[in-house]
Amino acid sequence: MMIDSRLKAIYDGRTEVDPEQRQLIDHLTSSMGPQDVDDLLDGACTLIYMFMQWLRMAYEDHDKDVIEYVVPNLVATMRRMPRSIRPEAIPTMAGLVIAAGTGLSPNLWRKQYGDWTEVEMKPLEATAFLLAEHINRLTEDQDFATRMISNALTSAGQD
Repeated sequence: MMIDSRLKAIYDGRTEVDPEQRQLIDHLTSSMGPQDVDDLLDGACTLIYMFMQWLRMAYEDHDKDVIEYVVPNLVATMRRMPRSIRPEAIPTMAGLVIAAGTGLSPNLWRKQYGDWTEVEMKPLEATAFLLAEHINRLTEDQDFATRMISNALTSAGQD
């Protein structure tokens, strides 16, 4: 939902996070225990995996390589965000996206390098956001990525 609200804000021309929304997010995150944080990180990695699998299939339908078309764009965009994303986090996010794009679990890929760091939280959120925005741009539908995840959750709940 955070990704969806950020996408809507950008599409509406708002570049600043709504202070009320920021307060709600801060309240939520401050009330989380260690297991809740792990679950949130696993969820973010799962979103990235799902987005990359969709992108991989979309690019393969046009005989294109998802890594070639997604990773350079992602890295270039993150480099233009130095206030939010420190340069040392960009290779980790690129590796995470490459893992997901080749069918590897981002959660398992990341575990080989240890625990997430505070510096990687915003880049992780930005990665999921940028992939969702990439999907929306490809489909020319500003709600496609959110709808895709909602549909997947609904289907999983019915199983």
